[in-house]
Amino acid sequence: MTEPNAADATQHPAVPDEVQLIVDALDDKRAKDIAVLRLEEVSETLDWFVVATGESSLQLQALEDGVRERLKAARVPIRAVEGPSSRWILMDYGPFVVHLMSPEAREFYDLEGLWADAPRVPVTPR
Repeated sequence: MTEPNAADATQHPAVPDEVQLIVDALDDKRAKDIAVLRLEEVSETLDWFVVATGESSLQLQALEDGVRERLKAARVPIRAVEGPSSRWILMDYGPFVVHLMSPEAREFYDLEGLWADAPRVPVTPR
């Protein structure tokens, strides 16, 4: 994991560069309702979730491709991808897990509710 980006210190002092890259990639592909959860304080095994909504299976695939390309360019290796599916794609980057979900899946699984004790961190796309 890299150190937090100094330029983001006014946003949140603990946002790693990789999280910013994920948010930027998702924003570039017009993801809806991007949420960043810092899980370090509430989980022994997870550090960060980035959750975003794609409004179609084509958009979910575009979101996955965008994240994959952005992090590959930054030499961040992916561990695994679960999916693709028309409802949910999970991208495991170790300390960073990206959940790309249809609106129905996001409402049904309610990851933000499940991890309600985790701080939601504001990250502004660049």
